[in-house]
Amino acid sequence: MTTARRLHHSYEEYLAALEVSDVKLEYCDGEIYAMAAGTPAHADLAAAAIRLLGTSLLGRGRVSTSDLKVRIEATGLSTFPDVSVVCGERELARIDRNAITNPTLLVEVTSKSTEDYDRGEKLKHYQQCPSLRAVLFVSHRCPQVTVVSRNGAGWDTHEYRRGERVEVPALALAFSLDELYFDIALDDDENTTH
Repeated sequence: MTTARRLHHSYEEYLAALEVSDVKLEYCDGEIYAMAAGTPAHADLAAAAIRLLGTSLLGRGRVSTSDLKVRIEATGLSTFPDVSVVCGERELARIDRNAITNPTLLVEVTSKSTEDYDRGEKLKHYQQCPSLRAVLFVSHRCPQVTVVSRNGAGWDTHEYRRGERVEVPALALAFSLDELYFDIALDDDENTTH
């Protein structure tokens, strides 16, 4: 009888793999994962979020694309959210000078293959980051944004749909959900009804 042996990679091995990889890689607990490639709708939604957040937070926060690596020091997760916002000076990880450790707001555009992970395990990692005030989940299936925001020691969840303004009170941030989704053809998902 043979048992499968789980490979444990060091963070240095992760960084070396990232340098030669054609795709973004995520790291957690010694495991290296290839991140899913996005669809045109995914790319368009991320770009729209960057535009709206950049305009709304002008002078109050730096908005970055998915090229910015975020490291959650408390759990060891290193990943590339679709959009990251830092209010104030960026703090870099001691172990990785290309990763920030103090995001204020993170945005994940969901996809069929990653939605459960993004809203579940990955969110639990994000919630361990002391600087983080909110996570926005932008749906790939229908015009809907879920805001998970810090409320003292806990977290609140609010859903926003067509005709509503998405609000993140901790950042005095608000934008139109309809503007976010304007002229974007969403991914077909035959298992979804809206």
